[in-house]
Amino acid sequence: MATHDATVSALLERAGTTYADEAGITLRDTPAPLYRLLVLGTLLSTPVQSSLGVAATRELIDAGMGTPEKMRDATWQQRVDALGRAHFTRVDEQTATALGDGAAQLLDDYAGDLRKLRDAADRDPKRIRKLLTAFPRLGPTGAGIVTREAQAVWPELRPSLDGKARQGAERLGLPTDPDELAGLVDGDELARFAAALTRVGLDEGLADGIRG
Repeated sequence: MATHDATVSALLERAGTTYADEAGITLRDTPAPLYRLLVLGTLLSTPVQSSLGVAATRELIDAGMGTPEKMRDATWQQRVDALGRAHFTRVDEQTATALGDGAAQLLDDYAGDLRKLRDAADRDPKRIRKLLTAFPRLGPTGAGIVTREAQAVWPELRPSLDGKARQGAERLGLPTDPDELAGLVDGDELARFAAALTRVGLDEGLADGIRG
C-alpha cells in the first residue's frame, strides 16, 4: 500500500473535488442536498460532457429549483431556459421533462426525501441502486453516479467505485479491485477518491500529470 501513497496524495490534491462540490452542493444527509445530488446524477448520465452536467445542476439550483417541490412547480420552459444558460442544449427538452417528472415521482413515492428510499432499500447498496434506476433518465449509470457521491454521507455504499473509476485506477497503476483500491484511503475520503479516479478515467492527460 505504501508504494501507492505518493500517487494517491497527488491524485487527491489534483483532482479530489467531488462532482457535488463542483456543482455547489454541500452534501449532507438531509432532503435538499440529496435531491440536488439526484438532479446531478440525472444530468451526468446524459450523453454530454460532465462539465456541462455540473454547470446545469448549478444553474438549476441558482434558479430556485433546488428542491423537488420547486422543480415540479417550475414550468417546463423555466427548466429548459436554465439548462440553456448552462449550454446544456442538445437534450435539454427531454431532460427538462425528466426533471419535472422525477421531482413529482420523488414527492409521490418518498415524500420528497431520498432517505426514505434508503430506508425502503433497508440500506442495501444493490437495492438502493435498483430503486434509483426507477427515476426518469437516471438508469444504472446515473444510479452509480449518485451512489458514488452519496457514499460521503451513506457509509453502507462504501466502496462505490464504478468502471470509470477503476479505469482511472488502472491508468495510474493502482489496484483495480474495489476493496483493495478502497483500502488506499480512509473511508471518509472515498467519495473524493472515487471522483478523482473518475476524472482520470475520463481524461488520460490528467493521469499523465499525476504520474509525472
